[in-house]
Amino acid sequence: MNTPNTSSSSSSSSAPRILMVLTSHDRLGDTGKKTGFWLEEFAAPYYVFKDAGATITLASPHGGQPPLDPKSDDESAQTDATRRFKADADAQRQLASTVPLASVDPEEFDAVFYPGGHGPLWDLAEDARSITLIEKTFAAQKPLALVCHAPGVLRHTKAPGGEPLVKGRKVTGFTNSEEEGVQLTKVVPFLVEDMLKANGGEYAKGADWAPFVLTDGKLVTGQNPASSEPAAEALLQLLK
Repeated sequence: MNTPNTSSSSSSSSAPRILMVLTSHDRLGDTGKKTGFWLEEFAAPYYVFKDAGATITLASPHGGQPPLDPKSDDESAQTDATRRFKADADAQRQLASTVPLASVDPEEFDAVFYPGGHGPLWDLAEDARSITLIEKTFAAQKPLALVCHAPGVLRHTKAPGGEPLVKGRKVTGFTNSEEEGVQLTKVVPFLVEDMLKANGGEYAKGADWAPFVLTDGKLVTGQNPASSEPAAEALLQLLK
């Protein structure tokens, strides 16, 4: 696959093929404010994968440029990875030309990673193509990682036996107290922590805003933005 949205730092045919799925949703409920994906949660995993020689494909429901949560672009939210991205014209071009999710064949990838941001709670959590992608990836026993709000996209997914995909599995995701901390508890369509528990997940969490990642079989979940890099590293470990 050699498209504008595919990046590789290695020409080796054995390089892992990783799909990153981003939101296309840019409205923060009825607040009149913007949302989208969280920059750190995209940039940190992107460079973990790129530096490991992976071939990276970016996708979103609508294709093209996914919306960036403006708060994640604040100076206070910048990290080494986000600064590297802002100086990386190739990565910016790739992000601007994500492939439409409808064109994605799960069989072409070795692993799938979902960055968070609030956007996925509205579109990817309800998107039939995303649900199918996750279910096929899971059924094929390929690594699947989701960070921060992205575990919310597991809301309607099922394991091969028909039970909720997270039922009986160790999972984490953005905590109720972290959502309260950003004052969006009454704005989001559902709370990630509550949904994972309601679906039978064995939910656990670390301290608010501190890195916390859980791996259960081939499923990796990270709690918050600080968990994005270790979640990506955990995904790579599953590919070895």
